Amino acid sequence: MITVMNRIFVNPDHADAFEERFLNRARMVDTMPGFISNQVLRPVAPGDPYIVLTVWNSREDFDAWTTSEAFTQGHARSGTLPKEAFSGPNKLELHEVLQDSSRPDLTPEPRGKPLGGH
Repeated sequence: MITVMNRIFVNPDHADAFEERFLNRARMVDTMPGFISNQVLRPVAPGDPYIVLTVWNSREDFDAWTTSEAFTQGHARSGTLPKEAFSGPNKLELHEVLQDSSRPDLTPEPRGKPLGGH
C-alpha cells in the first residue's frame, strides 16, 4: 500500500476557488483499480499547504493511474486557477506504507524508486 501526498500552497484569497475545484472534482480516480481513498486536507495555520492525499493498494496501481487517459481527463481543469492563486510550487511525495493499525495483516510495500516524471 502507498500514499501519494501533494502539498499545494494556496494564497488565502484564492482558497475558496481552490476548494471548489476539489469539491466538484471529476472523480475519475475513484474507479481506478487499486484506488482506496482521496482526502483533501485544509490547513489551519496560515502559510501551511493544502494536502491532497490519495491511498493506493500498490505503486503499480498508482503508476497505471498516472499514465491513463482518465488521469489526463481528471486533471484537465487543474490549470484553470490563475498563477497568483498559488504562493509557491507544489510538492508531490510518495510514501510506502510500512504499517497501518487498521490493517494488521498488511504486508509492507516493497522499497521502490522515487517519483519521476509525475
